[in-house]
Amino acid sequence: MADIKNYTLNLGPQHPAAHGVLRLVLELDGEVVQRADPHIGLLHRATEKLAESKTYIQSLPYMDRLDYVSMMSNEHAYCLAIEKMMGIEVPERAQYIRVMYAEITRLLNHLLWLGCHGFDCGAMNILIYCFREREDLFDMYEAVSGARMHAAYFRPGGVYRDLPDVMPQYKASKVRNAKAIARLNENRQGSLLDFIDDFTQRFPKLVDEYETLLTDNRIWKQRLVDVGIVTPERAKNLGFTGAMLRGSGIAWDLRKHQPYDVYDRMDFDIPVGKTGDCYDRYLVRVEEMRQSNRIIQQCVQWLRVNPGPVITDNHKVAAPSREGMKSNMEELIHHFKLFTEGFHVPEGEAYAAVEHPKGEFGIYLVSDGANKPYRLKIRAPGFAHLAAMDEMARGHMIADTVAVIGTMDIVFGEIDR
Repeated sequence: MADIKNYTLNLGPQHPAAHGVLRLVLELDGEVVQRADPHIGLLHRATEKLAESKTYIQSLPYMDRLDYVSMMSNEHAYCLAIEKMMGIEVPERAQYIRVMYAEITRLLNHLLWLGCHGFDCGAMNILIYCFREREDLFDMYEAVSGARMHAAYFRPGGVYRDLPDVMPQYKASKVRNAKAIARLNENRQGSLLDFIDDFTQRFPKLVDEYETLLTDNRIWKQRLVDVGIVTPERAKNLGFTGAMLRGSGIAWDLRKHQPYDVYDRMDFDIPVGKTGDCYDRYLVRVEEMRQSNRIIQQCVQWLRVNPGPVITDNHKVAAPSREGMKSNMEELIHHFKLFTEGFHVPEGEAYAAVEHPKGEFGIYLVSDGANKPYRLKIRAPGFAHLAAMDEMARGHMIADTVAVIGTMDIVFGEIDR
């Protein structure tokens, strides 16, 4: 009698459900996965090595390009690590702006995750719904930084500039008449804070729409319930963080347990799952969007009534104002030195982590006293999650493998680095 031989199949790296450039080598018994072997490294761009030959400020835009769905969250950890080593005090207003934009980034991330995860599992409309809201969030990015994605807005010592008093507006064009433009500009008449406030009032109803499409949908539950179960002990042993850990029932969130900036002043809840399957992780992330919306509202209320500086006044670390630079020789020298040589970080090492939308994103910096990092190590949350691919997919069907990849919310920029 012939030996039973398993099929070996490549899933990706050109597959749309592979979320980037994941090559998954699957060993199959019919349609059941016996082994899943992730092959990574197809997007490696040497961020950690490149940082050693760039000044601290020059390395900051590399952070946006790691997880290119959670841009400002990556910058946040990098700035916190530098501030920890230099003992820099960040102005209070800058801390509130950072927290607000970190949560806007969480919404951007979770909306893309929800749209793509739904799309991977056969739900087409959810992608269109989620991208509708992402447009408004990208407008918030663009208003402060000039870029819709790679913002480079967080800086060591604060943020690049204060929030603008006016919101950019649409103009009439060949494809849109004046009436349609007026409707688009309805909530753009005031400042950026007014626009953000308007969004936070509308957003809970929009999340209800997503839940109407998916939460009790029979097909959605058949695709996710009891797929990719991870027990609480196993989740801890595998190094899970973020929604992957909370979906298994462990209420661990750096914003609550190791607060940074002004998270200790925010009122929000940590959603946790019960069974640790794909469906629980879906519910956790949807509730996280509602909690992020609450945090953004609290930041908007505080920022409306508390003006102040948004970056440190230490001109060895942060550039002086344009006005000061043009009227004061000292400030001009500071500006020149900062953008040619950069600043020197005292000898030592530091680790700073943030509750990134995907989990714990950490930056480990080693300095030898120069103007460039001696070593930079990035702790990417998706890397640990992908390592559990084999364990989570084993015994499931090929179609379930796609659901497991989706529930991990992986982006390859941070995994391959």
